[in-house]
Amino acid sequence: MSFDPGSLKYNEVGLIPAIVQDAENGTVLMLAYMNREALEKTLASGETWFWSRSRKVFWHKGGTSGNVQRVKEIFYDCDRDTLLLKVKQTGAACHEGYYSCFHYRVEKNGNVTVVGEQLFDPDKVYGNKS
Repeated sequence: MSFDPGSLKYNEVGLIPAIVQDAENGTVLMLAYMNREALEKTLASGETWFWSRSRKVFWHKGGTSGNVQRVKEIFYDCDRDTLLLKVKQTGAACHEGYYSCFHYRVEKNGNVTVVGEQLFDPDKVYGNKS
């Protein structure tokens, strides 16, 4: 059976959520969105490409920071409406400089704890946006 990216169920604006996970340790690194072309770019290049919902442009993960994701495996769920990409992450996945975008832990008392260490200063990589 061969894979057809057009066989997936994209939402009304042509996007599908893509969960990105570390292939070695299972850490969930990020959630982003792909359209069919971003998925095709990912399949062709072996590195992750996404569609920015806010900027309305394609983005190559690590294109600015150098923290690329090399795709090891791609799965889709039984409803064909969500992707799971297992990757080899170079450096940090998060634009805030953390390994995972999921570094804010909500404690039982309602407080928030930042977990993990910041691997790079985003102002130095992306410039100060304030």
